[in-house]
Amino acid sequence: MDKVLLIGFRAVGKTTVGKLLSRALNWDFIDTDQEVQSLSGKTIKEIVETEGWETFRSIEKEVLVRLVDRKEIVIALGGGGILHQQEIKALKSKALVVWLKASPETIIERMLKDEKTLKERPKLTSEDLTSEVLQVLKSREPLYREVADLSIDTEQKSPKEILDLILKQLKNQNMVGEII
Repeated sequence: MDKVLLIGFRAVGKTTVGKLLSRALNWDFIDTDQEVQSLSGKTIKEIVETEGWETFRSIEKEVLVRLVDRKEIVIALGGGGILHQQEIKALKSKALVVWLKASPETIIERMLKDEKTLKERPKLTSEDLTSEVLQVLKSREPLYREVADLSIDTEQKSPKEILDLILKQLKNQNMVGEII
């Protein structure tokens, strides 16, 4: 295995933890949402509003296909990236898959505090935020659970504590030698 794939819903800490992990391992870091935005020249919200979810998912799938053969990389997968089952299975065959999770209440609280969520991230449904989070989590949790090698509740843990848990798992699986 030559990569780590961080999965989970919005606002669970994938990007924050991914950056810390990539530094600790001296590996590259890719946030798939940021990669989609770089390829399109638009925010995710702009893509969805002007071209629809189908276009966004198509670009996201292209990003995932490009990452399958990359080595020594930490990938923060957008919350809905888990919907690309074929690409996720290809990535999983070469990666430790870590599911970062939090309660719906914590996710909502974090989203409301995050300016980026309001500016760049489109609504996933026509529901209010609470209903949307509950509905989408319910549909995605089985997908996250199915592919995860390790799941970490981020509620009461600092990014450093989460990092340490992932590094311990990597060492246990002999994926890395000495940590930088």
